[in-house]
Amino acid sequence: MLSGTQESYWIESTTPTAYPRLSGDADTDVVVVGGGIAGLCTAWELTEAGHRVTLLEADRIATGVTGYTTAKLSVLHTLVYDKLRTSFDQVSARQYATSQQAAVERVAEVTARLGIDCELERVPAYTWAESGDTLEKVRAEADAAAAAGLPATFVTGTGLPFPVAGAVRVGGQAQFHPRKYLLALADDLVRRGGSIFERSRVTDLDEGDSCTVTTEGGHTVTARHVVIATHYPIFDRALLFSRLQPRRELVVAAVIPAGQDPGGAYLTPDLNTRSVRTAPYGDGQRLLIVTGEHFTPGAGEATEQWQRLSDWTRERFPDARIVYRWATQDNSTTDGVPFIGRFHRGVENVYVATGFGGWGMSSGVLSGQLLAALISGDAPEWAGLYDPRRLGLTREAGSMLKLGAEVAGHFVGDRVRPSHVDSIDDIAPGHGAIVRVRGQQCAAYRDAAGEVHTRSARCTHLGCIVNFNDAETAWECPCHGSRFGVDGAVLQGPAISPLPPFE
Repeated sequence: MLSGTQESYWIESTTPTAYPRLSGDADTDVVVVGGGIAGLCTAWELTEAGHRVTLLEADRIATGVTGYTTAKLSVLHTLVYDKLRTSFDQVSARQYATSQQAAVERVAEVTARLGIDCELERVPAYTWAESGDTLEKVRAEADAAAAAGLPATFVTGTGLPFPVAGAVRVGGQAQFHPRKYLLALADDLVRRGGSIFERSRVTDLDEGDSCTVTTEGGHTVTARHVVIATHYPIFDRALLFSRLQPRRELVVAAVIPAGQDPGGAYLTPDLNTRSVRTAPYGDGQRLLIVTGEHFTPGAGEATEQWQRLSDWTRERFPDARIVYRWATQDNSTTDGVPFIGRFHRGVENVYVATGFGGWGMSSGVLSGQLLAALISGDAPEWAGLYDPRRLGLTREAGSMLKLGAEVAGHFVGDRVRPSHVDSIDDIAPGHGAIVRVRGQQCAAYRDAAGEVHTRSARCTHLGCIVNFNDAETAWECPCHGSRFGVDGAVLQGPAISPLPPFE
């Protein structure tokens, strides 16, 4: 039996929002689609710059991927700098460091200016090695990060309660409560005249000198500029799905004595990734947040991976008492740098922010700064680094071919593979499976009471066959990461339509 409440601490410890649903047509200067950290920061930056802004969110703001983050606000992104100076160049590595650190400082500045109580703490960040192979990569990363202008050093000692082979350390980083920060931004945005509409899923976009977005309720918002900040872009016209790899990761959160706080934000690429940080949690205690065991959405059962992560947490922190567990998801680009900027070459006033590679806090804040600057006509010198219209075939060809082969394998292979079970009668309560019924693939789930819920097994994004994740009770698409509830409702895009009923 897995330990801990299956909910994000960030969501459980804050008050739910209740912004209205879009109930009529509107016009504005900029419409932002998506209410996560990228969308909210972009909307707030634009509002502060004097633009009229309308933000549309399919569910509730800061409850999607942003609500399930580990909330490290760091410029040290695993081993990115050595890769950047090799696959791009030294100038790009320095620009990446400068822009990401500026995002960290922006949160600190805005928190102080608005008086936001978001538990912001300045801490050092570490990428540590457990194996000899990774140790050499960590040494190279320390050198590359220092060459990029960061205060990076190679160290052999950390605040972790176990030895490490070595680590790169960068000071001046941060950690915070993401929802407390973003809900305060939302309040300030509305106070300045901006609009937020929740439960207003966008289903269509007409591009032009004046753009129109349409919601599932049939209402429209007309704007000069549109920002797509839906984590995975819900529109395929830029073909970014061929350059984005979705990844899911598990999280456990445990109470530890304050005296056992390792005092920093830590990550190792070893052991199928382990990430460690803490947060305030009452008198004399800290909440230890451990992330890892990444996998592709649609890979199926995740219970064993959650158990491995829990066991590792208790082994390395013997006094840890697990109280929460949740999962998060992100997308990586084929060249390792986020896509932030104009959506595609055929349009000048539609923008996108995606592909944060697990570092959505700094990249989400950076998105707000960069997109507000682009829309205001004052792009920073490093804007080109993040431009979604870039295409480096030398850098991306291998990753694109691999990604394309994986998607093709699912798109074709999953249609001809045998059913997971022989019939719906074989599905146990609390489980789901793909079953062939009259030659068609049916996504069938049996609830605890024994009632069977059936949906079409074809993802409504591009038609791949979904798979069931028993640990999270959800249908997941292995091609592009869309997730659906057992009732077919969209939990996570890029899909915008539910799985239809299977009669």
